Amino acid sequence: MIKKKKIVFIGPAYPYRGGPSIFIGHLYDKLSNHFDVTILNYTLLYPSLLFPGTTQYDKSSVTLKPGKSERIVNSISPISWFKTAGRIKEIGPDLVVFDWWHPFFSFCHFSISFLLGKKFHKNILFITENFLSHEGHLIDRLLSKFGLSKASSFLALSEIVEKDLRTISGKRKVYRSELPIFDCYDLSTTGSSSSKKEFSFSAEDFVLLFFGYIRHYKGLDILLQAMPELVRKIPNIKLLVVGESYEKFSIYENIVRGLRLSSYVKMENKFVANEDVAKYYSASDLVILPYRSATQSAILNVAYAFHKPVLATNVGGLAEFIDDKKTGIIVEPESPKAISDGVLEFYALQKSVNFSENISERISQNQFSSIAQLFDEIISDTTL
Repeated sequence: MIKKKKIVFIGPAYPYRGGPSIFIGHLYDKLSNHFDVTILNYTLLYPSLLFPGTTQYDKSSVTLKPGKSERIVNSISPISWFKTAGRIKEIGPDLVVFDWWHPFFSFCHFSISFLLGKKFHKNILFITENFLSHEGHLIDRLLSKFGLSKASSFLALSEIVEKDLRTISGKRKVYRSELPIFDCYDLSTTGSSSSKKEFSFSAEDFVLLFFGYIRHYKGLDILLQAMPELVRKIPNIKLLVVGESYEKFSIYENIVRGLRLSSYVKMENKFVANEDVAKYYSASDLVILPYRSATQSAILNVAYAFHKPVLATNVGGLAEFIDDKKTGIIVEPESPKAISDGVLEFYALQKSVNFSENISERISQNQFSSIAQLFDEIISDTTL
């Protein structure tokens, strides 16, 4: 019997909520049949004073991709960093993998990777969901360079992140994959007509969906400013805004009132439980990502799981994952007119383009499906 290679992941997993946690769960499910996988999870992710949401924990009734993890890492406790490095040495993995998405973790990740010593200097992979935070500045770049300095190789999940990594990688190899299709939700939902009724929309209404955390870089204000023109052109249009706001939600409520959009915009300022996600996507005709900046987006991959087309701005790595006028519409950023024109273009194309069929084809090409083979290659390269 062939002994499985060992991989240790340092990253957030259940009971933490959000994209990184679900991503780690997908990795565990994909790799655990091929490798002996251990997840070293956090006892503390963000200090409560630095977390803008209501809770960092998944309070859903339905658990998604929980995996199996050991909660040992404290992001601000050097004592835990020594313990984590000791636990990794005890396991003796062939590959140590850090999930990197924010420079806040630079000291934690640097310290653990440094403490592993020379024995592991060729066996440390950093998966970089983002190189910098979405609203990062010079200090973030310096922290990122520091936090990633002990990596022996990198795995980028979009072209823009790959390019950023190559500015610091030197001779270190940069591998490529992408986020998985987030098909872990209930995909057996009823048709959109019945789902629309749940939100007091009619079956004939044309529904746009903005979903996920609300922060300035995500451009919800730009989308709202595009709505008056869309209402004039598509009288039965509706916008569903769903997500927990990480800034003053009154900013957006005031825009809706000021533009007299209350009859056309329904907003729910909350984090959506896993079991409730499906109803929002099922009720929508088009998912909108009006971002000011981005690398990739889990929201896009959730939309694809429900076979929902997307309209996204041409920023960061978003356009890389959209086939324009086939799986969605790509528009220029920071322009209400570009968004309204793009929605109108999609509205006209619905009759002639089978977006759902095109999304199926796009899903079949998702690079994450071959992630186990990629990790075989990465581990093989560490022995050269």
